[in-house]
Amino acid sequence: MRKGLMAGVIAACVVSGPAWAQTKAEPTPRNDRHAGYYYPKPSSEEVYVARAQTMPQSNRSSRIGFVTAFTARQLERAVSPEFVMFAKGAEAQKLIIVSLDDHRVNSLYRARALFAMMTAMSRVLPIFREFGVEDSFTFFDLVKLLGFTQITISDGHDFAHQVFLE
Repeated sequence: MRKGLMAGVIAACVVSGPAWAQTKAEPTPRNDRHAGYYYPKPSSEEVYVARAQTMPQSNRSSRIGFVTAFTARQLERAVSPEFVMFAKGAEAQKLIIVSLDDHRVNSLYRARALFAMMTAMSRVLPIFREFGVEDSFTFFDLVKLLGFTQITISDGHDFAHQVFLE
């Protein structure tokens, strides 16, 4: 991902509030029709209470547009993408990230490392700087702005982790 990867994708307002992340040891049973098709059954999950609120103008089209723009930017690069990102659900509210390479995102620590990298890239966005949140908002806050409610990250083989955005 390059600095401009997400910069051209987001142009909206930001509303901040308190936030914290909470990791649950045992996943709670959820109706997840995508498990077993796009990724294995998640072995861990967490709830992230976002600092950002969903933008009023966010909708299915804007979420699909974000994923489409992100994918197009990845495909412009000279190297093959390391992961694919796509939106699923009736309102495209579920963001799914799947590694395309073996041994890349095969643990919770590597998943969090990828999220940290995506946070760093998000923080250089003009919108984050304009509202003075570049040192506190995360990638999770960025996708919450767009109206995503869930992120699933997987190695595409054995590992999957879910983040529920509140």
